Amino acid sequence: MLLRNSLALLAILAAAGIGFRFGRSTTAQAAANGHVFEVRTYTAAPGKLEALHARFRDNTVQIFNKHGMKSIAYFAPSDEPLSKNTLIYILEFPSRDAAKKSWDEFRNDPEWQKVRKESEANGELVTKVDSVYTEPTDYSPLK
Repeated sequence: MLLRNSLALLAILAAAGIGFRFGRSTTAQAAANGHVFEVRTYTAAPGKLEALHARFRDNTVQIFNKHGMKSIAYFAPSDEPLSKNTLIYILEFPSRDAAKKSWDEFRNDPEWQKVRKESEANGELVTKVDSVYTEPTDYSPLK
């Protein structure tokens, strides 16, 4: 659990650093406007991590975009055991209400339902999802 929390924190810090370095004004403005960031950690079923990456690469990110779900970063842990079964990513939303609306629309999207069904024809890809909503601290470079 400590390792997973450390990875989530690392993902947040990396995204903050990326935003600060390459897109400071855009990301900083989003944070100043009360935007929230959702850090999601997926545990893939045994042997399914590459299929999960393919689903995100080929379909999920585009469907996120369609529903106003702004991708900040996607991470693959480098060290075992998480490198074998973990995907971490960060989304940005204007508010928690907007996040809920976007997730509801995403889950009900016929395109997503089709993609999920096809990608899970041989079993579920994800066994566990952890989600944490975050806001930049007052000392964050995002402020």
